[in-house]
Amino acid sequence: MLKRLFRALLPLLMVALLITGCSSTSPTGTDTDSGSAPQITENGTYTSKEDVALYIHTYQKLPTNFITKKEAQKLGWDSQKGNLDKVAKGKSIGGDRFGNYDKKLPEAKGRTWKECDINYEGGYRGSERIIYSSDGLIYYTNDHYNSFKEITF
Repeated sequence: MLKRLFRALLPLLMVALLITGCSSTSPTGTDTDSGSAPQITENGTYTSKEDVALYIHTYQKLPTNFITKKEAQKLGWDSQKGNLDKVAKGKSIGGDRFGNYDKKLPEAKGRTWKECDINYEGGYRGSERIIYSSDGLIYYTNDHYNSFKEITF
């Protein structure tokens, strides 16, 4: 009797699994899918730590909303005035060389580092940065280079 019940319910269980898929629900009630593709496009603009790090990891460059200090200065940016958002609306500073003079980041022959602002929303630049290397390493600092946390994918 139990075998017959199991045989009758097994196809229903399999259909239910096929319909619902393999996604799970997190404790907050939002759907999560570990196999979903990143929501980053090459021509998109990004400012958050997660998005910029993923962009660098995916495309090996910064998003187009980043400009170097020299490019910003040509547009009239003055760091003392905190006016980047006024002279280059929607832009953030990024792409300039980071010296790693304190040797807080790993060194390797031929490795160079660049930096970019994170979460810039206007006015004076904040303390958040992503530092990324010529060979794919990505680090985040929220205290203006005092400490670093590696971002891995």
